[in-house]
Amino acid sequence: MPKATTIRTIIGIFILVVVIAVSFASCTRIDAGHVGIKVNLYGTSKGVQDVTEVTGWVIYNPITTAIYEFPTFIQHKEYSGENSFIVNSKDGSEFKVSPIINYNVKSEEVPAIFVKYRRNLKEIEDGFLKTAVYDAFRMVANSYTADSLISSREMFEVKIKKVLTEQMDRDGFVIQQFTSNLSYPETFKASIEAKNAAVQKALQADNEVKTAEAQAKIRVAKTQGEANALKIQADADAYANKVRQASLTPLLVQQQFIEKWDGKLPVYGTTPQIFKDITK
Repeated sequence: MPKATTIRTIIGIFILVVVIAVSFASCTRIDAGHVGIKVNLYGTSKGVQDVTEVTGWVIYNPITTAIYEFPTFIQHKEYSGENSFIVNSKDGSEFKVSPIINYNVKSEEVPAIFVKYRRNLKEIEDGFLKTAVYDAFRMVANSYTADSLISSREMFEVKIKKVLTEQMDRDGFVIQQFTSNLSYPETFKASIEAKNAAVQKALQADNEVKTAEAQAKIRVAKTQGEANALKIQADADAYANKVRQASLTPLLVQQQFIEKWDGKLPVYGTTPQIFKDITK
């Protein structure tokens, strides 16, 4: 019966295609730098004991098992934009943080991590890890006032990293690098700008005062110098006059008179005695 033979042939081809498809779907390779785990989805093994660590090429039944790969090299995660956090300081001020974390998974802890969270690494980053980061910020920020947080930002980040490192280490994660990207509230930005402007004005006023004082000292010094110069000149003139007066002897006066006399005597009145005996 040719028709029956044709049907059997078609069915055989279909089964063969299905078998080949299933065979390809049930074989995968765990890449270097990753830890693979095979998870039983059904049966008596489902539960805590359903996770097996695997490496290299893995053959599995995709209907009853699933394969997850966890990278063990350093991962980079940024919680920015809509994933940023708002935390409050002790006095209620709000700060925005957009943390950046570099971390890696402990390879020996991968099975335990999956048993605990039942998620792949991407889902863990958006769930547990995000919550852990937020809680660390919340607890530490609440121990600072806004002013002390701003003035002690470096110490704030050190404390955040310490809290987060201790918590994540217990769960099989290692923090390599951490940055908070802390943003101040707009009111604080305005306050800081106003404070900086006031400081600049105070410095400018102080400089102006110092400049005025310096100019006044220059004027005083200049006036004092001029007064000293006048005094020195007056002393010199007085000394010169004193010397001249001391040198004006009667004989010298009579000689100067003779040198300047034109030889004429007064016409009227008593003739003065022009020459006196200066030897007496």
